[in-house]
Amino acid sequence: MLQTLYARAEESKKQDHYIYDEKAIEIVSQLDYDFSKASEDKMMSYGVIARTIILDRLVEEFLAQNAGAVVINIACGLDTRCYRMAGKYARWYNVDLPETMEIRSRFLKEDGPIYQIAKSATDETFTDSIEYHGEPVLVVIEGLTMYLSGTDVQQMFHIIDKKAEKATVFVEAMSPFSVNNIKEKSIEGGKAKFTWGVKSGRELEALVPLFRSQKDVSLVEGMEVFMPIYKVIGKIPFVRNISNKILVMKK
Repeated sequence: MLQTLYARAEESKKQDHYIYDEKAIEIVSQLDYDFSKASEDKMMSYGVIARTIILDRLVEEFLAQNAGAVVINIACGLDTRCYRMAGKYARWYNVDLPETMEIRSRFLKEDGPIYQIAKSATDETFTDSIEYHGEPVLVVIEGLTMYLSGTDVQQMFHIIDKKAEKATVFVEAMSPFSVNNIKEKSIEGGKAKFTWGVKSGRELEALVPLFRSQKDVSLVEGMEVFMPIYKVIGKIPFVRNISNKILVMKK
């Protein structure tokens, strides 16, 4: 949580930044924390920047096409997209574990139109706190599924299905190859381990049959923005296949 926040803050402080996250800069400036591992883990930082570029674009496009939408940001951590998208949604719900939300609430006071829900994303009762009157619903699940199981992912989609008549889900997924073969320096030695992956939205449909795959957006597209070499190596099928993707699923 802190290391992804740090990656966004460090990129935002550059004169030629590709994302700008003012809230991340503010929060990092208040922390007494050793970010040396995060500084060394360049691939983690690049991945955070790439997915921020892509998800900011996708979320902005959805909100422009769906006035008065309700957004549910699952496993929000210290994500601040709700501030970058201010004024473009009716209500925004940030959801994460109680211990995480206790930390978030120290830095971000959210009581409308941004709200905090301190519960697990697999707890069916978390949606009890969400006001819903048939509005367009967008669910963002960023940086989470690779640490869960297929059963957990099914449960999250089940909960979304029960709450909303129609919903669009932007869910980040890691490839099975990457789950088994890639390690991030910044999380080595901790409890966070990659445990689940899926190749595509079409493959995810088998787990969540009420949701249809609309498209897969490779993080390569985000990498191309600030690392032009990816315009070349990103065309290699193996590179695209092992890169994380944002799967756009729709009920």
